[in-house]
Amino acid sequence: MKRLAAEKACEYIEDEMILGLGTGSTVDYALRKIGKMVNEGLKIKGIPTSFRTKKIAKEEKIPLTSLEENPEIDLTIDGADEVDSELRLIKGGGGALTREKMIAYYSKKVIIVIDETKVVKMLGIDFSLPVEVVKFGWTSTKEKLKEFNCNVELRKIMNNPYITDNSNYILDCEFDRIKDPVKLEIDINSIPGVVENGLFIGLADEIIVGSKQGIKTLG
Repeated sequence: MKRLAAEKACEYIEDEMILGLGTGSTVDYALRKIGKMVNEGLKIKGIPTSFRTKKIAKEEKIPLTSLEENPEIDLTIDGADEVDSELRLIKGGGGALTREKMIAYYSKKVIIVIDETKVVKMLGIDFSLPVEVVKFGWTSTKEKLKEFNCNVELRKIMNNPYITDNSNYILDCEFDRIKDPVKLEIDINSIPGVVENGLFIGLADEIIVGSKQGIKTLG
């Protein structure tokens, strides 16, 4: 289902485009497809949203550039951890939320590729909201986030704090549900020490869903 959605999104790619390359298991399928398209003559340049994506893109011989060199992006293909009916997202399961949000913001069109399990009635029911924070005073930031009536845990790998590509920590905030994601995104980002949070509001233009019945499109 993931592969179907990712390869469908690649049909939107045109010659000479600047592409935003997202992060995650679904996007990996798109990267493999783009690599094949480049090998067959497609001329594009990609901007990776993470070290992981950059590594895969290089393996696939996808020409790369940067946001500094190309501040306007034609198309971004990325994944999501949750999507609601208004095309609002939770992202950041792969830890690349800040760069992903920047790339999405500077894109003319953002296509999100997911499998049907990621479509939810309300954000925050099945997936925690990631919040990237600076290391300095992170425990104070954690306590402040608890005021939003959520359980907050420092993301770890093998008992060590997870470090983002920006050298920050991630605090995963577990809600029963997020009733007002628009307000919550603003409120969380107003806390000093917060770099960015995983609520993507008004950034996705189209959602391509891989399901057992085939491809579905939202937006």
